[in-house]
Amino acid sequence: MKLGVVGMGWVGSSVVASILHKGVASELLLNDAREELAVGEAMDLAHGASFYPTARVRAATVEEMFDADAVIVAAGKGGGPDDSRLDLLRVNAAIVGEIAAKLRGMRGLLVIVTNPVDILTQVAAEASGLPYSRVIGTGTMLDTARLRATLGRTLDIEPRSIHAQIIGEHGDSEVVLWSNARLGGLPLRSWPGWTREKERAIAEEVRTAAYEIIARKGATNHAIGLVTAALLHWTLSGARRIVTVSRVQEGAAGLRDVAISLPTVVGAEGAVEVIEPEMDASERSALESSAEVLRKAYAELRLDL
Repeated sequence: MKLGVVGMGWVGSSVVASILHKGVASELLLNDAREELAVGEAMDLAHGASFYPTARVRAATVEEMFDADAVIVAAGKGGGPDDSRLDLLRVNAAIVGEIAAKLRGMRGLLVIVTNPVDILTQVAAEASGLPYSRVIGTGTMLDTARLRATLGRTLDIEPRSIHAQIIGEHGDSEVVLWSNARLGGLPLRSWPGWTREKERAIAEEVRTAAYEIIARKGATNHAIGLVTAALLHWTLSGARRIVTVSRVQEGAAGLRDVAISLPTVVGAEGAVEVIEPEMDASERSALESSAEVLRKAYAELRLDL
């Protein structure tokens, strides 16, 4: 598989390392606005070739990625401790839009990691002209992983045994689907000792996790690198895994013309089948509110351009 990664900052370098360890790529092309940084990263990673599945790593232009099986966009300004993901919108929309335009009509998948990921997924879909199913944002995959990790720690249960999801915006308006969370087929809300107070505390911990990490180390990068590599593995292998990725919606859960995360079947053709999860009335209302946050931000962006 030939993959390209654009943006060699904290996130991009973690994405690349995770891809190599996962063995997803046979050829990996790296790009950054600072050309020498991409060359240096390629050299550094190539020296570790004895310790990951065989792959050729080199610096390249975005145009050289046109025939890649997937291009991952991690380029853009990172968030500071006082920045919301939506605060990053204007500067990163210009960056992602320019990259996507260079890949207009590419044959593979376009995977967006840069924040705010939902709006930038819609920007990339418009600029690239690709079908919506082939422009995929990592969305709430990381939020869902954080939720399962936190629940696992709270309940002393292996996170992979916990079936719980976050949908909506990858950001402050995200929606935890508590009503259909399950462990071993048992509803979480039937678990001994479980309370709604725990739900509120865990939801807040997950929602603010990125801010807490950024305040301490300046960026979040390792977990999203692992998330992205897993997403690429599942898509490019045709595994048809169900994950909470972001894509421009075309009617699922009553949502259209907004990129937002819902459980979605991903495979070789991209994010091909969006699933409407069970939701109670409050969760459905929260999802609609989350979509409205994103629609408003996207509309404001369009007015600025």
